Amino acid sequence: MNKITFESYKRKNGHDEFIEWIQKLPKKDSAKLLRIIKETEVNGMLVAQRLKWVKKIDTNLYELRSKVGSNIQRAIYFHVVNGRYVITHGFTKKTAKTPLHEIEHAKEIRKEWYNHEN
Repeated sequence: MNKITFESYKRKNGHDEFIEWIQKLPKKDSAKLLRIIKETEVNGMLVAQRLKWVKKIDTNLYELRSKVGSNIQRAIYFHVVNGRYVITHGFTKKTAKTPLHEIEHAKEIRKEWYNHEN
């Protein structure tokens, strides 16, 4: 089993949207999402899928999921190679389905990442 690692992406404009977003969350919300990321790294994707911490939302786009009270937080990420995953950004979910503009935004960041890495 490959060791899983999550990293966030610092964009060309200097912004790391995930880090900037998570720093603005209430402490309990950010702590729970960061714990889910760490637990996924430790226990693997199969456990994370079984516990519904992660969900596929599009081709090579997934979301990390956490909920504290009525606050629902999501972090979108993509798979690079082996156990390497890149988190594009996060958002507070207010609707039943993941908003299309959040998926499109993640695709834009993923494309930028691939263009920057190659």
